Amino acid sequence: MPDNRTPGQRADTAALLAPTAPEIEHSTVETYGAAKIACEHAVGEDAFICRAGLIVGPEDPTGRFSYWPARLARGGEVLAPGAPEDPVQFIDVRDLAQWIVHAAQNGLTGIYDGTGPTRARGELFFECATALGSACSFTWVDRPFLEEQDVRIWSGPRSIPLWLPMPEYAGFTTRDTTPALSAGLTIRPLSQTARDTVDWLRTGNGRVDGLTADEEREVLAAWHAKVEGSCDSQAGARP
Repeated sequence: MPDNRTPGQRADTAALLAPTAPEIEHSTVETYGAAKIACEHAVGEDAFICRAGLIVGPEDPTGRFSYWPARLARGGEVLAPGAPEDPVQFIDVRDLAQWIVHAAQNGLTGIYDGTGPTRARGELFFECATALGSACSFTWVDRPFLEEQDVRIWSGPRSIPLWLPMPEYAGFTTRDTTPALSAGLTIRPLSQTARDTVDWLRTGNGRVDGLTADEEREVLAAWHAKVEGSCDSQAGARP
């Protein structure tokens, strides 16, 4: 999508990238979205087109969502990026798969966003921690400081998964799923996804992306030092 900023977009009306040229056989990171549009054009309008969101749950090879159930299961002070009200959006792989099978069996056509509801980041953390029986405290750290500490967005080494800059990516995490829900998509409770993801990780077959425990502690220590220094400066400036 060319517009990741505007909230509440839906698949059947959102603006699209220009498709890649017909002679392009393999996409790259730069042409990934445009290549998907080219595939949609090749399929035609009389088809079921599912634009899946971030796919999570057991057997997720990316480790992006898995970071959070794993981290919250450990408990303690948790580095939380941005603000509690920042939006996040994803879908359990089992819900997506069941819906795609349902669509095939029932001859469903149309263009849909195959993802779950938008949640506030704070709500995500609270629900997951509660489901896992963890005692957590959350230290919310703003974007400028995280960038100063070379903490990266979304995925990869030294990243905070599911964290994207706001408002630049508000449209990416607030897709309107009403059409998909009306067409049979059902979403299981987040608590189930969180528990099942942790159970899967404990088998030793999964991976977790993002900050290591040591990196998280270092960033938290730096944040507390900054906050305490700021408080000391303000106290010293009082008449």
